[in-house]
Parts: sequence; C-alpha cells; structure tokens
Amino acid sequence: MKRARPIIAIDGPVGAGKSVAARELARELGYSYLNTGAMYRAVAVAAREAGISPDDLNVEERLKPVLAALKMDGRDISKEISEPEIGDLASRLSALRTVRERMRELQRAAGAAGGVVMEGRDIGTAIFPEAEFKFFLDADVKVRAARRYEELKKKGASISEDEVLDQLIERDRRDSGRELAPLKRADDAIVIDTTKLSIKDVVAAMKAKIEARINAAKDLKRA
Repeated sequence: MKRARPIIAIDGPVGAGKSVAARELARELGYSYLNTGAMYRAVAVAAREAGISPDDLNVEERLKPVLAALKMDGRDISKEISEPEIGDLASRLSALRTVRERMRELQRAAGAAGGVVMEGRDIGTAIFPEAEFKFFLDADVKVRAARRYEELKKKGASISEDEVLDQLIERDRRDSGRELAPLKRADDAIVIDTTKLSIKDVVAAMKAKIEARINAAKDLKRA
C-alpha cells in the first residue's frame, strides 16, 4: 500500500521518553499521535473493574467482552491508567494472545492511512514492521526510573524511587521475555539514547533523520 504520508514507529522501554517525544514530534509534523501503551492500560483498568486477573482460569475468554468495550463508556480514565498497579497489570495482560491480537487489529486500523506517529513496545516489529520510519528510544535504567518516579510523584502516587526502579526492572524483564511481540529493537530501527538528552533534543534528532531521508528520496527522483 502506497501511503501519501509515512508511518513513524517509536518503540522503547518505560521511562525512555517515548510518549512526550512522540506527541511533540507529531505536533511539529502535523501528524496524528497514538499511544498504544494507553490502550493496554485501558484494558487493564476494565479488567480490574471486572475482577479479572491474568492468573484466572479462562482469562482470555473472560477478557473478550472487555476488549469489545475499550471506550470505557466514554469515561476519562487518564488518572487511573497512570497508576503503577495498572501499568503492571497491563504488562501482564499484554502477554495474552487474545489481547495482543485485538490490539494489533485496532492499532493497524488506526495507523494504516499513514501520517501518524505511533509509540509503544512492538510498533516497528509487530504492528507496523513496514513502517517507513522506525526509532527505538532507550536510556540508563536508573535514569528511566528517576523520570518515572518524578512523573508518579507529580500525580500524587505513594511510592519510593527504589520501588519504582524494582518495578521497572521487572517490567523490562517481562516485556522483553514474553513470547508474543516482545519488546525489542527492529533491525532497521534508528536507536537514540535519551539518557542525557532533553525531549527537545530527542525530537530534533528524529525530525532531522526523517527530513534527511525524505529530501534524499526527492533528490533521487529529480536525478
């Protein structure tokens, strides 16, 4: 499928700066923005309210009606999806085939036309392996934990920085080790270490790579 505008896939672990950088890049380019992690966390909120645990028998069957009602009746759940418990539950639920297949279906439909910046953990490898641009953002784990801690503290969460670090290490282990669509860098992704970079620097780096490739393609056509 030939798209008028490209798909930009941004993957990476928690605390690497994906969400803010992806949102700002989309704004600067005039593209739409999709945070796929928020979709998994919305499932986790609904599962918790329905009393469904990843350890339940027939959990995938029990989740089917949840997956069919992702709008959460129009409620604003932005605060709930930021809770550490929901992040952990989302990570566990994301390992289930039923959940991943439904999310893949929705995410591909949302981005198929292009002109979108989509961020998550498997965008460049499982959702849109054909994406025109792929980035993988990463940072030192302690830096990522500190960023996540500050984010949670601003939202009033009662948790220590050491607890955040422990949870993040476990989350990395689970996300990278799961059988279905694990967190990993696509072979053709551009890696950006955000440890010492500001969001402005990260966005500028991605935008420069995108513009350079687009301009090179235009030059090649004119040649």
